[in-house]
Amino acid sequence: MENRKKLKIAIGTDAFPPTTDGISNVAQSYADIINKKFGEAVVVTPKNPNQLDYRYDYQIYRYKSWWVPSKEGYSIGWPFKDQLHQDIIDMNFDILHSHAPLATSYYFRRVVEKKKIPTVLTYHTKYEYDFDRRIPTKPARDFAYRFLLNNINAADEVWVTSKGTVDSLRKVGYTGDYVVMPNGCDLPVTNVSDDDIALIKRKHNIPNDVPLFIYTGRMIWYKNIELILDACAMLKNEGKEFRLIMLGFGADENAIKKKIRKCGLFDYVIWTGKILDRNELLGYYGISDLLLFPSTFDTNGLVVREAAACATPSLLVRGSCAAEGVEDGKTGFLCVESAHSIRNTLNTIMENKELLKTVGKNAQSQIYISWEDAVKKAYERYYTVIDNFKTKNNL
Repeated sequence: MENRKKLKIAIGTDAFPPTTDGISNVAQSYADIINKKFGEAVVVTPKNPNQLDYRYDYQIYRYKSWWVPSKEGYSIGWPFKDQLHQDIIDMNFDILHSHAPLATSYYFRRVVEKKKIPTVLTYHTKYEYDFDRRIPTKPARDFAYRFLLNNINAADEVWVTSKGTVDSLRKVGYTGDYVVMPNGCDLPVTNVSDDDIALIKRKHNIPNDVPLFIYTGRMIWYKNIELILDACAMLKNEGKEFRLIMLGFGADENAIKKKIRKCGLFDYVIWTGKILDRNELLGYYGISDLLLFPSTFDTNGLVVREAAACATPSLLVRGSCAAEGVEDGKTGFLCVESAHSIRNTLNTIMENKELLKTVGKNAQSQIYISWEDAVKKAYERYYTVIDNFKTKNNL
């Protein structure tokens, strides 16, 4: 890699801080590591009235957007002005890499209509969940699916973060080739100190000897949070002692809190809200015995690798994208997609501290992948995309 030209890459994303979600974290990791280790990266993302871009050591190009007040804080990109397209052309990028097949991918489509530049699209999210849930009429849904598919088809190469993600691509109509390019983890491999563990336990008044579970991620029902709560309610009704940390935020927060009260779990659940400090996040993973993540929505499950960084194993749904590469009882625990299966698995393993520690250590050594390794692999692939693009276009 040292003998080749250093590349200038546009990292396109519809979400970037202060908007925080999985794709936002991915874009930050790509931009940070490429700029530090390999070449030059510029983030291309919609404007946000709360943006604090001066905090970053690399360039962030913001384009016109519509602001949607919400807990998630998303902006809707509006990349239609010709000057916006010319701005990207003038930056002389070697490759355009979009991490969102919506506004920013459409932006890149408009750019390459004026100047041929190789493009990559990473398909991170099962968009059919959101489309079918949030778009009320069939004509509007059909339009959204066409828009999505056209953006995907426009890319010179499509990447997915797991093999299971391909099912979603096929559902939205994509029939082309793809490359599996897994995400990494920005948390370092860490053994959280006893002092840090004791500090967090004192903060939340957590007893020393009870099993401690954690859910990390957006607070939205289609992450199967209801299954977690129903399983925990069963454990409570059986007289089992435990605590469940709920770490994150999202559109269904209030409904989830209502469900917690209804299930009688108020004294069993620790609600931290959004935590942006990565060192603090390490502490919460470190004190937990097990990550509960029964989502079948996520295409990669970054939180599984984050937990593994702290030697915390995960309970996952067998066959889900998040469970790819996880071996039941060795590098994690697998269940079927039901509250009863979660309860049964927890009953089997929650008191076995040695098993949890062993599986956690295995997860740390076998399924953890750093962002530096992940981005290095992606950056190497950029050269192949560029070579294929030049051959295809006789350049």
